[in-house]
Amino acid sequence: MYQEELLVHTRGKGTYEITREVVRVLETSGFNQGQVTVFCCHTSCSLVIMENADPSARVDLEGFFERLVPEQDSHFTHTLEGPDDMPSHIKMALTRTSEVIPFSKGRLCLGTWQGVFLWEHRAHPHSRRLVVSILGD
Repeated sequence: MYQEELLVHTRGKGTYEITREVVRVLETSGFNQGQVTVFCCHTSCSLVIMENADPSARVDLEGFFERLVPEQDSHFTHTLEGPDDMPSHIKMALTRTSEVIPFSKGRLCLGTWQGVFLWEHRAHPHSRRLVVSILGD
C-alpha cells in the first residue's frame, strides 16, 4: 500500500480536474496494477469522474445541481456559514466523497474522455484535503 495527501486550492464553485495529480501519486507508488482510492476529507465538496474533453458537460452538470438545490431555500435551517452552506452539503451527499479507479500496467483505467474532478460546492475559495490510497503490486 502507498498513501499520499493532496491539497487542492479552489477559487469557489466549480469542477477542478485532479487527474494529473492522481497519476503523479500512482507513478510515485511504483505499483503496476491494483486500485487507487481518492477520498475527500470535507462535507461541502465532492469527487466525480466526468467528461474531461468538453467543459460544457461540466457546466451543464453544475447548472443542473444549482437548479436542483438552490440557495436561499427557506426550508434550510443550517445556514450559519451562508446561503451556500446547506446546499453544498446536499450536493456532496448526492454525489461522492471517494472514487475508486483500477489501474493496470501503471496506468489508470479511465476511459478516453474521463477525468477525476474535485467539485467545489462553496462560493468562496477553499483548500481541500484529499487522501490518495493505492493498493497494488
